[in-house]
Amino acid sequence: MFANTQVEPDAAVAMIATVTPINRKSNVTALVENLIPSKDDTYVEFGPFSKIAKIIDSKIFYPVFITGLSGNGKTLSIEQACAKLKRECIRVNITEETDEDDLVGGNTLVDGSIVYREGPVLTAMRRGAILILDECDLNATKIMCLQSIMEGKPYHIKKTGEKVFPAVGFNIFATANTKGKGSDDGRFIGTKVMNEAFLERFPITFEQDYPPEKVELKILSRNMQKFNCEDVKFAENLVKWANVIRKSFADGATNEVISTRRLVHIVSAFAIFRNRIEAVELCLNRFDHETKTSFLDLYTKVDADVDLNTFNDPVTSANSNDDVPF
Repeated sequence: MFANTQVEPDAAVAMIATVTPINRKSNVTALVENLIPSKDDTYVEFGPFSKIAKIIDSKIFYPVFITGLSGNGKTLSIEQACAKLKRECIRVNITEETDEDDLVGGNTLVDGSIVYREGPVLTAMRRGAILILDECDLNATKIMCLQSIMEGKPYHIKKTGEKVFPAVGFNIFATANTKGKGSDDGRFIGTKVMNEAFLERFPITFEQDYPPEKVELKILSRNMQKFNCEDVKFAENLVKWANVIRKSFADGATNEVISTRRLVHIVSAFAIFRNRIEAVELCLNRFDHETKTSFLDLYTKVDADVDLNTFNDPVTSANSNDDVPF
């Protein structure tokens, strides 16, 4: 449609005159006062938390990969370790579209001039902060621009010619639902098979599971205190219910699982509606009808103190027509 467009000479000159030159010498950085995360009073230390804290406290550059099912507190554990140690932390949520400009920086328009704006990775390097690459398995190729940084080496900014050296204390933590090998069961759609060279730059990997029952009960209790809706029996029932479902998930009897995050969602709903069953049901609506019904029926049995040992599989039996008193 543009092939036959005619532009008068004077108009062409005017168009050229309005083009803003790129200012290669300009370097715009984010103005941040304090990047130390706030302490979360509902958080309870568990799993690899103490080891994560030791690595951060050492100020040794030692990249860490943390893998585990969704909603078990992987990212939160890093943030709370930084809060405890009063260390700055920058979290970058990785997506399929994340590229080099998003990570290390790129040209942008500021006050009519095209300038180079520094990205969060270089900001973390300069400040000696902890960098979290959250859900890093959603990007398998563009994230490779961090290879030299993953080795603790300085980064040469191609657009400005500057070399950025990592300050003492800078470190990288990556979180993912997989181990960088993709998701065979389709639960984590969009995750990629990551480059082996990138994964090899993480000396260690922590496998984080859901919290033990006592820890999870303490998490729910603290959230109930926060929202002024304390109900010890409800918290105990939720933990018991979630662990039955997780066992069924591990045994292959169900394709869904109740995360710690979803239990906290239920507590929040309970704080608003003040009804146990309604809070559970509202937070189960994200699942398909069959799963929702099965999980909800199971919870009603738990809430009624029915002995779940009488069922071969409490989850798959939840929708049965057995004459079980509620």
